[in-house]
Amino acid sequence: MQKHRCGWCLGDPLYEAYHDNEWGVPLHDERLLFEFLVLETFQAGLSWITILRKRDNFRVAFDNFDYTIIANYGDTKKEELLQNAGIIRNKLKVNSAITNAQNFMKIQQEFGSFNTYIWSFVNDNPIKNNWPHYKDCPATTEISDRISKDLKKRGFKFVGSTVMYAFMQATGMVNDHEIGCFRYNEV
Repeated sequence: MQKHRCGWCLGDPLYEAYHDNEWGVPLHDERLLFEFLVLETFQAGLSWITILRKRDNFRVAFDNFDYTIIANYGDTKKEELLQNAGIIRNKLKVNSAITNAQNFMKIQQEFGSFNTYIWSFVNDNPIKNNWPHYKDCPATTEISDRISKDLKKRGFKFVGSTVMYAFMQATGMVNDHEIGCFRYNEV
């Protein structure tokens, strides 16, 4: 018997594995939260499968998403990243990863962890939606609007409301699995 999955991931083994094992699972690990923040910002304007296919390259290029290292990247490292065909070579997005790493650590200093900060927007509890079909999901919500506005105020880049809602979905702050999906009640 085949498992029912959300329609957005069907037909690509990499997409299906991501859906089955990661998407919507509540994350609280600082490095993983930063990884998804970087990946979602690089995804802006592109498809998520494009990012997934380059994810391992991103991990290598961005020092396994160690924000303490990324925050100190200089011009030589920036140029190396812009020459790396294995990632998305966008100067503004590369610069944003550095800026966002610096601001990520400022949030850690202020709140004790980025996890404490970001999960406070959902009162530390994932929001469980009831979508019959993935196309019913909104691109933004009032909460993603608030997160985006607050992060921008703190100097983050490429953190529009759509990017932040995708981040919320990826990190399990919201469960947007279709109600018929086998993962709906598992996450």
